Amino acid sequence: MLLKGILFSSITILLVGCNQKQDNPKVIPNWSKEESIKMNHAFAAEELEEIEQFLSHRPDWKMTKTGSGLQYFIYLKTDSASTPVPGRQVAVNFTVSLLNGHICYSSKRGEPEFFTVEKSDIESGLHEGIKLMHKGEKAKFILPNHLAHGLIGDLNEIPPLQTIVYDIELIDIK
Repeated sequence: MLLKGILFSSITILLVGCNQKQDNPKVIPNWSKEESIKMNHAFAAEELEEIEQFLSHRPDWKMTKTGSGLQYFIYLKTDSASTPVPGRQVAVNFTVSLLNGHICYSSKRGEPEFFTVEKSDIESGLHEGIKLMHKGEKAKFILPNHLAHGLIGDLNEIPPLQTIVYDIELIDIK
């Protein structure tokens, strides 16, 4: 009898509890593909404004913009006809910084870094930019976040949704 009483009490509590309205009902947002596109356009417009503001303080940077959004300026040109092609290894010296000037990464002086064009797991904007250079040239690249580390950053030095700036020298092509 005691067990039946406990069981009855437990069922009653469950039924009464389930019939009560919740204080905080969950609201499912009405999100659509169009909303995502609209939000992405807003992020892109804000990022472009930040890049333009950055460049307004650097009038000597004569940037060229590609269809992908990469902006580049080759400030030390050479007479070399040698340009990187996919699958070739390049040696570079570089500094990577944010628009606020914070230096995230740089190669060690006298110790170039190597990567294989379009075969290495690095920023797509860097692959695009390096193919615009000739051996011995130095350039500035501005990579919007979609050509850099995107939504999550690099989980180390580069925060999410950040534009990055490369100051790069193409030392050699192998």
